Amino acid sequence: MPALPTEHEIEIRVRYQETDAMGVLHHANYLTYFEMGRIELLRAGGFSYREMEATGLLMVVVKVEVKYRLPARYDDLLRLRTTVTKVSAAKVEHAYELLRGEDLLAQGASTLACVDRSGVVQRIPDWMR
Repeated sequence: MPALPTEHEIEIRVRYQETDAMGVLHHANYLTYFEMGRIELLRAGGFSYREMEATGLLMVVVKVEVKYRLPARYDDLLRLRTTVTKVSAAKVEHAYELLRGEDLLAQGASTLACVDRSGVVQRIPDWMR
């Protein structure tokens, strides 16, 4: 089985409905972008979250943080870099950098735990290590 990449980048264009009355990307949407980054990192390795769910395993967010540096605005073309920073027996940690050109707009981190459909912690599958 191929190894998953430890880093992946995607482009995201800020949509009008993601902004507030000032045309600035609403803070909650950064978490959605981070999720997009994780899913596409998995897909870049030839896997999908849907396939993982079909095996009865789920990855649930147990911790997330964001440091906002500069605002993103409607129609900005952004680049999100998602990096796997640590994999333990039952958790995966990611770091995120959201950029517009060379400007760092936000940094983030998340910890996800592997659980079954009942919420019982499980070992990370070998293919995710």
